[in-house]
Amino acid sequence: MKLFRSLPRTAEAQVVGKQLLRSATSVAANYRAACRARSKQEFISKVGIVIEEADESVFWIELMADTGILPANRLEALVQEARELLAIFAASQLTAKRRVNAPPIVNQKSAIVNSSRLSL
Repeated sequence: MKLFRSLPRTAEAQVVGKQLLRSATSVAANYRAACRARSKQEFISKVGIVIEEADESVFWIELMADTGILPANRLEALVQEARELLAIFAASQLTAKRRVNAPPIVNQKSAIVNSSRLSL
C-alpha cells in the first residue's frame, strides 16, 4: 500500500499500481483462507491461488521497473522479497501435496486390540 501511495500520478503508474494493489492484497486474504482450510485438499487449492496472486504481484513490480514507472534500484528489495514469498508458498504447497499422497504410517506394535475379545 505504501508503494501504491508513492507512485506518480500518471495514468500508467496508477493502472499498474492498482493491479499490484489487487494482487498483493489477494495474496494476504487467500493465505489467511488457506490457514483456515478444513482439509489438506482445500489447503492445497487455496495455496494454489496464493501462488498465482504472488506471481502476479512479482510481475507488476517487475513491470514498474522495466517501464521506468519507478527506478529499478528502488524496487530491488521489494521484488526480492516478493520472489522469496512466492518460493515459500510454492514449497508449502509441494510439501502438502506430498503428505496427501504419502501412504499412511502403520505401527504394528501399537495396534488397538478389539475389546470384545477381552474377558474380565
